[in-house]
Amino acid sequence: MSYFNVMNYHFIAIGGSAMHNLAIALHLKGDVVTGSDDEIFEPSKGRLKKYGLLPSKIGWDSRLINNEIDAVILGMHARENNPELIAAQELDIPIYSYPEFIYEQTKRQTRIVVGGSHGKTSITSMILHVLKLNDVDHNYMVGAQLDGFECMVKLSDKPTIAVLEGDEYLSSPIDRRPKFHLYHPDIAVISGIAWDHINVFPTFDNYIEQFKIFAEGISNDGSLFYCSNDARLVNMVSSVQNSCFKKSYTTHSHLIDNGVTVLIDEMGNEIPIEVFGEHNLQNLKAAQLVCKAVGIDDSSFYKAIKTFKGASKRLELVRKGETCSFYKDFAHSPSKLRATTKALKKQFKNRTLIACMELHTFSSLNKEFLKEYNQTMVDADEAYIYFNRDTIKHKKLDDISEEDVFNSFGTKNVTVLTSSEELLKIIVNKKWENKNLLMMSSGNFDGVDFNDLGVKIIG
Repeated sequence: MSYFNVMNYHFIAIGGSAMHNLAIALHLKGDVVTGSDDEIFEPSKGRLKKYGLLPSKIGWDSRLINNEIDAVILGMHARENNPELIAAQELDIPIYSYPEFIYEQTKRQTRIVVGGSHGKTSITSMILHVLKLNDVDHNYMVGAQLDGFECMVKLSDKPTIAVLEGDEYLSSPIDRRPKFHLYHPDIAVISGIAWDHINVFPTFDNYIEQFKIFAEGISNDGSLFYCSNDARLVNMVSSVQNSCFKKSYTTHSHLIDNGVTVLIDEMGNEIPIEVFGEHNLQNLKAAQLVCKAVGIDDSSFYKAIKTFKGASKRLELVRKGETCSFYKDFAHSPSKLRATTKALKKQFKNRTLIACMELHTFSSLNKEFLKEYNQTMVDADEAYIYFNRDTIKHKKLDDISEEDVFNSFGTKNVTVLTSSEELLKIIVNKKWENKNLLMMSSGNFDGVDFNDLGVKIIG
């Protein structure tokens, strides 16, 4: 694959969150991009249409594959028997998974890769925000839409730095390696390890091993920054056979003043910021170390991070009133639920916290994995856990009962619901003076319009 020439790429499963952003990035770079998918939803659909990349019809068509295509980029949504994939294999067209392709495009650059079971999107977003405000040109790939960034991916020939979010999920239907194993970082972050993706990593030991492989893939003269608050992570790092520089970090020194988190630097100066929560303060410290490693001094870092509002769906403020705030969060794993509810309760100690969570992922709807959620909602004053039985059937999992879920969470503040309409009715009918609402899911509670809900409860 040529690094500088205009190329012709075809995307199989172009509608994915990451895939459509990569397609747009290559289009903006000047390459020729085509694609297909058997379903495309918003916002991917609208964004692909904006750039003239939306397929003219839905479905797979082997006739789209020809010798004029320089490479095929294969999304995880496709299957091994995809007719376009088979046609590409028969024509010996190079086939790349998403992470393989990102590596190919950035292998001549210093690659910063942020991994971890939680916090990787936030850390990556913080780094991007600081680099942008300090006029440091860089390529990037991040898993959330950010203010001031047109696309979640940028690939250009000019930058010497590439900042990549390192997901541990599988690369493609024909490449079962975790994505972050393929990036070979020069600078790496691991924010923490909490078991997830049990359909792929059936034991916690197996899951931890993936992070060890990632760490051992760091260049020998590179750096690894890791969170010392995670004892299992610290233990794993101690076993890594790699001569790279290793440095731990912890929660940034801070105080909370009237609902606002204020950083305290080494000189005792106070810097108010717009994000909050212990995990975010650990994420911020990781971002600071990375930025320092690429030449951003602390003064410049603090000046930039003051205006960071957070990544999309990561403790994102939906609507705010005088005595009530409504936040949404992508949280779905046990560690994320615990951290997010704790952060919001600690930030607003005098407000009642109503926390709602949707069981939506393969892991969260697995009867055996449910026990991992024990005590995760203890910091909420009222906790509502919702799941849709149709989702369980769609994922071909064993059925679970409301009692199974209640017993798994293990606290009396939990109410379990299987109707999103009933949940919304409860929320709308509450009096919201001196209360905060938190809704957490990797889904959307069966299509809830969060902005409309915010208007209904806050005005």
